[in-house]
Amino acid sequence: MSAGLTIPETGGGDPAPLWILKSSAGYGTCMTSPRIVVFGATGFTGRLTVEALVAQGAHPVLAGRDAARLEALASSLPVELPTAVADVNRPATLRRLLQPGGVLISTVGPFARWGEPAVEAAIEAGAIYLDTTGEPTFIRRIFQRYGPAAAASGATLLTAFGYDYVPGNLAASLALRKAGPEAVRVDVGYFVQGNVSRRASRGTRASAVGMLLEPMYGFRDGRILREHGRTRIFFVNGRRRHGLSVGASEHFALPRTHSGLREVNVYLGWLGGLTKAAGVLARATPYVAVIPGAKRATDAVADRVIRSASRDPAPSSGGPTISSQVIAEAFDRAGRRLAAVELHGGDPYDYTGRLLAWAGVTAAAQGVSARGAVGPVEAFGLDALVEGCAEAGLREQV
Repeated sequence: MSAGLTIPETGGGDPAPLWILKSSAGYGTCMTSPRIVVFGATGFTGRLTVEALVAQGAHPVLAGRDAARLEALASSLPVELPTAVADVNRPATLRRLLQPGGVLISTVGPFARWGEPAVEAAIEAGAIYLDTTGEPTFIRRIFQRYGPAAAASGATLLTAFGYDYVPGNLAASLALRKAGPEAVRVDVGYFVQGNVSRRASRGTRASAVGMLLEPMYGFRDGRILREHGRTRIFFVNGRRRHGLSVGASEHFALPRTHSGLREVNVYLGWLGGLTKAAGVLARATPYVAVIPGAKRATDAVADRVIRSASRDPAPSSGGPTISSQVIAEAFDRAGRRLAAVELHGGDPYDYTGRLLAWAGVTAAAQGVSARGAVGPVEAFGLDALVEGCAEAGLREQV
């Protein structure tokens, strides 16, 4: 089944928030704007999210720049869904899809290059915005540049709302709750088992290339500071695992829900034995980034990755088997570990799609608890987030 969408033009410029469904039987009746829009629906993560939303009984609008691909996606689904052409180069096409309190899920990356029009549209509409970025520069931009404007308009911005970086926010919040008021530092580590490079989508690879020369950051002494190349060792399932520090949403979100925090560290351990070497390269980043043409070169490589003929991995379970582990450890001022929490789950992409679906349905039905740029615990509450992550396949390992 498939459904088309037309939006009648109004005399004043932007189209009216009116939707007309078209199926094989012809045009149906008009209705007010749907509550959930998936922008980038035909991409790898977008499709996973759409399928998870449909499984939850939702009827999202499928939005993207290619009408033919949108129609093909809609035709492949078991329910009729509206589609809408929207393009980051034509911001009005995004703005007309949204309404106050509606939900926009953006999977269009690399976000540092293409993500801002969706954010601005959500702010203008007073909508609830979620994205799948893992890019530190974009995350920082959301909290520092767009957060105040979103709070003023009544919008809520939930950036990095996937495997990057909801699990760390959850694990750290649970560890800090167990540790009590003595905790002043929390370290988070992300690890996977399996060949994640074979599972990575073109969007993920392009984002990773684009991040190579971007500044990283941490949270120390109660403020955001620039840093590069920190590493540390975690013990996961009794094994030593190395992690490389990365800028994430935890640095901004956790101090807002845990006022005693003075230090937040986030580490990625996806590189295995190459992590130490990656740390050395990361420390050289500030010097490489100032070389004339270096940033243009990485952008060109990212463009080639996106345009590459190789397809994204199949969204089905037929791809390589991957499992994920996230650990958070809380410490007191003397460096004594007070509590630790370990979360285990499956494929990070499948988890991201299901988590976005849970968040979209929950936000559309019940709203969220905070405005501006916020973290997942602020938006949904810790206990609800535990349940949402469990539904998505990530649970605490006792």
